[in-house]
Amino acid sequence: MQLAELPDLAHTRPTPMHWLATATAMAGVVAVAGLVQQPDTTASATSSRRAPSISGSAPSRAAHLPAPDAATFRFPLECGSAGTVVTAKASGDLDGDGSPETVAAIRCDLGSGAPPNAIYVLNRDRAGTPRVVATLLGVDARETVGKGFSVENRTVYATLIGYSSQNVPSCCPDVQQKVSWVWRNGVFVRSEQGDNKSV
Repeated sequence: MQLAELPDLAHTRPTPMHWLATATAMAGVVAVAGLVQQPDTTASATSSRRAPSISGSAPSRAAHLPAPDAATFRFPLECGSAGTVVTAKASGDLDGDGSPETVAAIRCDLGSGAPPNAIYVLNRDRAGTPRVVATLLGVDARETVGKGFSVENRTVYATLIGYSSQNVPSCCPDVQQKVSWVWRNGVFVRSEQGDNKSV
């Protein structure tokens, strides 16, 4: 059986015009595909980003460096010629950035009365240099730090001894209170751990 010859169909032979049409169609497909993308993967990365660290920037301090040494740091507590003394200190990663902070209770090195007291938080800058990043207790509070100073579970705990009123002599604080500080939404939040007790 002999097959009849089919007529030569012009559209079955590629010509430069066919190649141009094909290239144009492919370019259109690529352009449309570029507009219809997969969901933005940076959105999930942004939403899972850590909360701001105590340093105010993304965690970048070297995690292998130890917590700052409060014993050798010069604190901004004004004591004149008396100097300062560290009465309590504790370390821990308070903001979860992988680098430990040091929390230190400092007072003027005076032998009597109720010398000014403060509690500072130290961390390290990008170069690894210790610096004060927060003051948890200022001298204007007229409180001193008692026993039970610690850092546990990213929380600072302290027992503060103070005064029930301005009329109480500075020699004789009469109130004791347990407090804590936790890093939350970019600030340290203070909480009372119970009722005030008389000393």
